[in-house]
Amino acid sequence: MKMFIEPPAIYLHKAPVDFRKSINGFSAIVESEMALSPFSGALFIFCNRQRDKLKVLYWDKTGFCLWYKRLEKAKFKWPRKMPGSTITLTEQQWAWLLDGLDITLMKGHQPLHFSAIT
Repeated sequence: MKMFIEPPAIYLHKAPVDFRKSINGFSAIVESEMALSPFSGALFIFCNRQRDKLKVLYWDKTGFCLWYKRLEKAKFKWPRKMPGSTITLTEQQWAWLLDGLDITLMKGHQPLHFSAIT
């Protein structure tokens, strides 16, 4: 997702959401169900029951933004089998999800942390 912001975190709400909700409804879900602050600048990702629509809520320092995507023929590979009701995504996983890839199967190389060359 190309945006004007670099979010500090990306959170995915696993359960399907009624898409008649708007900013106030999604903010309430972030606070009550996800136990997070909607004012953090993070992206909060929601999907409908059919998994063909996404809404993304974020705070951009002056107000809320609500981004919406509808797929015309496909469905999002929603990570229903991952544990927990809220999943923290990396930017790479978020890009994979938007591209239609199953993030539960996608595994990148594990980062290595060395302190010296031997």
